[in-house]
Amino acid sequence: MSNTQTTNTIEQQTFFDVIRERRSVRTYDPSVQIAREEMTEILEQATLAPSSSNLQPWRFLVIDTPELKQKLLPIAFNQQQVVDASAVIAVLGDVESYKKAEKIYGQAVESGFMPEDTAKSFIERTVGTYSSLPPEVARQIVYTDGGLISMQLMLVARARGYDTVPMGGYDKTKFVEAFGISGQYESVMLIAIGKAMKPGHPTTRLPIEDVAFFNEMPSV
Repeated sequence: MSNTQTTNTIEQQTFFDVIRERRSVRTYDPSVQIAREEMTEILEQATLAPSSSNLQPWRFLVIDTPELKQKLLPIAFNQQQVVDASAVIAVLGDVESYKKAEKIYGQAVESGFMPEDTAKSFIERTVGTYSSLPPEVARQIVYTDGGLISMQLMLVARARGYDTVPMGGYDKTKFVEAFGISGQYESVMLIAIGKAMKPGHPTTRLPIEDVAFFNEMPSV
């Protein structure tokens, strides 16, 4: 086996270890605080996730002070990980992300990834399309992209030795009111992140033949 093949095998094994070791952890060591510099790096790496038209509609509200975690606690139905984890990341979806199309495609031009005339065409088409979407379609797009970024964020965290749990069990109406979230943003989920005090429970998965089909779905 060549050195390149050996390196690729090690990297692949490491990646699969991250996938296998990720657990939904609900018991955290409250003494562990993730530095904001490292939290920023985690978020930067997560944003390599794909998104519709590369509009990157994800926005993050990182809640890491004891006072604000206590404020969030009843809104999240008193789930203890809210206060014990290093932080809770609110994943939001910007339904007006098309307003950043000029900046996004401008960066592509500056980086040499796209000719200027192509970028101009993309900007016009993207802004025209996304600004006229029905609200329910715009929300569906940011929920889809929000799911992609959330999974990537959790895997990045595990690769760095941290643990997470995605949380859909919270009062979204109270959350947006309490934290001043404008109607421009959809609340996708909360993700607690920190260092596990106890490992997450192992879980089982359905056999692949129950969930994956080739070329046609089975008859019901």
